[in-house]
Amino acid sequence: MAKSPTVKPHFHGHRERLRKRFDEVGTQGLADYELLELILFRAIPRRDVKGLAKNLLEVFDDFAGVLGASPERLEEISGISQSVAREIKIIQASGLYMMRQSLQNQPIISSWSALNDYCRALLSHETREQFRVIFLDKKNRLIADEQQNQGTIDHTSVYPREVMRRALELGSSAVVLVHNHPSGDPTPSVDDINMTKQVVAAGKGLSIRVHDHIIVGKTMTTSFKALQLI
Repeated sequence: MAKSPTVKPHFHGHRERLRKRFDEVGTQGLADYELLELILFRAIPRRDVKGLAKNLLEVFDDFAGVLGASPERLEEISGISQSVAREIKIIQASGLYMMRQSLQNQPIISSWSALNDYCRALLSHETREQFRVIFLDKKNRLIADEQQNQGTIDHTSVYPREVMRRALELGSSAVVLVHNHPSGDPTPSVDDINMTKQVVAAGKGLSIRVHDHIIVGKTMTTSFKALQLI
């Protein structure tokens, strides 16, 4: 009896076609769910992932939202294991690393738009308030970007003396303060304004300048410098 031909999964040809299309046109020719499929292919080799990609976009709003979601939130989605979540977070980390490296090659003051994009990519999808400090050298080039504290969904404690102590350790001449508002509204609160004044005051006696305080919301950012609050 002749053996029946092996039937390949219906998604087998789809994967090759999608990879070929990416080779030919790059991301410009792909929908968000298709780009997510390409990421999922690596972690889920033997399953149709189109539905999963679309489900992720529905839950997390957009492509950036999927990459920015925590591993715990990702693993709540049916079909996303720890290894799949890790693959997604590796892609996010790689993108952030590239953005951070580009900031190191030029003074922050002359690349404010790139800094703003980096801050948004880093914090706009965080579900807890996080306070970070970007430390700069005498030529306003990036020395380090560090998380100083993480709090609840609407509050984090900031200690001006700790910010300045770390700046001195790194030999930093200036800093940019950054934190997010998980509510999505980047409008500075009274506490934000008072805390910023305290950090500015702490830095004056040490000749460490606070260039700006950037608040990251869901879709936009607010600059204390632009609001003339610094």
